Amino acid sequence: MTRWPAGPLSLVLVLAATAALADSGKPAPVRSDAKSGYSGLGADSLSPQDIARYAPAPLDPRASRRIQAMLDVRGSSAGRTTSRGDRQVFTTRLTGVDQVWRQDGPMKFPVQLTGGEDRTQVVALAPDDSFVVVSRDIGGEENAGIYLVSPEGGPLRMVQHTPKVQTQLQYVSDDSKSLYFRAIDKEPASYGLYRYDVASGKRETIFDDNGLWVIADHRGDASWLLVKELGSTHQEIYEYDLKARKLTPVIGQGEVEEYEVAYGARPGQVLVITSKLGDFKRLYALEAGKLTPITPEIKHDVEAFTIDPARARIYCRVNEDGYFKLAVFDARTLKPIALPRLPAAENVSLASVSHNGRFAEIALDGSTQVPQTVNYDWQAGKLTTWRVPYAPEIDPRSFARAQLEYYPARDGTKIPMVVRRPAHCDGPCPVIVDFHGGPEGQARPVFSTAAQLFVEAGFTIVYPNVRGSSGYGKAWFHADDGAKRLNVITDIEDAAKFIRASWGKDGKAPRIGVTGGSYGGYSVLMAMTYFAGAYDAAVEQVGISNLISFLTNTSPYRRALRISEYGDPVKDREALIQLSPVTHIAKIKAPLLVIGGLNDPRVPIGESVQIYKQVEQRKIPAGLIIFPDEGHGASKRGNIVLAIGHSIAFFEKHLLGK
Repeated sequence: MTRWPAGPLSLVLVLAATAALADSGKPAPVRSDAKSGYSGLGADSLSPQDIARYAPAPLDPRASRRIQAMLDVRGSSAGRTTSRGDRQVFTTRLTGVDQVWRQDGPMKFPVQLTGGEDRTQVVALAPDDSFVVVSRDIGGEENAGIYLVSPEGGPLRMVQHTPKVQTQLQYVSDDSKSLYFRAIDKEPASYGLYRYDVASGKRETIFDDNGLWVIADHRGDASWLLVKELGSTHQEIYEYDLKARKLTPVIGQGEVEEYEVAYGARPGQVLVITSKLGDFKRLYALEAGKLTPITPEIKHDVEAFTIDPARARIYCRVNEDGYFKLAVFDARTLKPIALPRLPAAENVSLASVSHNGRFAEIALDGSTQVPQTVNYDWQAGKLTTWRVPYAPEIDPRSFARAQLEYYPARDGTKIPMVVRRPAHCDGPCPVIVDFHGGPEGQARPVFSTAAQLFVEAGFTIVYPNVRGSSGYGKAWFHADDGAKRLNVITDIEDAAKFIRASWGKDGKAPRIGVTGGSYGGYSVLMAMTYFAGAYDAAVEQVGISNLISFLTNTSPYRRALRISEYGDPVKDREALIQLSPVTHIAKIKAPLLVIGGLNDPRVPIGESVQIYKQVEQRKIPAGLIIFPDEGHGASKRGNIVLAIGHSIAFFEKHLLGK
């Protein structure tokens, strides 16, 4: 079965010689050979003295208490329902870090199954409901291991957890006797595919061709649909005969296209999401080499789908300008199926479906609605609430509502942005522009207590979906690939120009800050260097400061996928130098706070350290925070509090003068 793609880092949850303008409107670069001052990942690339020096300082207790109160607002985590519908297992951060819980019926008190300080999440429930598969990560390294645990509780049974090896479950066999996983344990940029026998605990290699392979779906123990990832949006699809050990091409060979696939209900049928035949992604049935559309032609992406293991229903997630809608189809007739009347919500999507296809867990949320889930029994035609969201001492209805607005790029293109405003400001409200990660991500009008904290501090907060974001079609999505990023990076500066010109009060323009995480952090650093003067202060988290050193030092499996997005370090070297914030560091004018995780396997901590030290040398107000027990963004409650608190305090000081 296909899986919902993981969303990009949501930065607001974890905060954290000058050249003249050329005639083209792009700043002329300050030349640099873009060499970095570090190598490697994690603690190996940084001295113990630096790790200790940049540990986060305590917050003012009053600020900490308010953030802690907001973090007590929790959605009702989506659960995985047994085929009988009598139990669910789910992941929640109730203890301060993700752990796994069991619930023995709707509105029953839950039982905690896993504990400790390491992030642990449900990844599967056995088809016969006899065991739960969980993933455990240590220190944010993303080299998680997989374990089995009984739904009744007790110790974890390790399937595989090897230092510096990424291990990921692919699926549990239909008879619950074995599970299949992939691991980078032979080649640094290749996944081997393995079978684990539950009874004996023995592991065997099933497939070890070099490449970034994913099992998209399976038909019993006879065949797999295999995805070979050649780039972040470039896949080839094969069918693998397990008995004959033979690969047969299905689609994507000799192309540069994006595909998501699963077996359909009919023999020989493959379900495919792709934008190959148009600007927007659409769901098709592939039979005898021909793509036949299932979903109607609309100017929105059908960006993900799931077919239940019983091959009864297909669930599609449609992205309408950042709002998620759910559509369901009969897997055999491919005709639409009406959903039950659901509670009102801005966003609706599938969270999970039981192995027999009977129970669908549906997720609902909105900018003023705490996330909740409802469980639909297709057989009984009944909606059930298993857990309710929590909002102690907080009224979410008072939150600033997210509004979809636009600003003009210099070439006239309308750039979407999600905006949340305080009810009142004395003078023009200071503004914080928050760039999402990815860069293939999308800012969406979802529920966010962190966003509300910035609003309560007196800031209007803006989330642009610059060119390169997902959800707006193929042309928009690929507008920033490689060297083409030079043509659209100006969307970063144009946001600030529009806000200064349009959101003033009594003839006074607002002060503007900028923030973001991951690629959003890179956007922040470009805003402060390439477009120096556009923004008045910045907080960036786990961002790229030098595209060449990033591609050199990131995890090998990531490097192969990121080159297709950012460019080749050899062929596109000049463009990568031009597009690296360190190239333009001499132009920086405004204060900058940098936040990083020591164990980050995606954007090495050296990216944070090298930009901070160069800013510090130039006597610009700057700060660096390194979390020694985190990776690509803060995941532990205490660290989340510190990241948000220091980010707000930095903006209050440099935008509000507090």
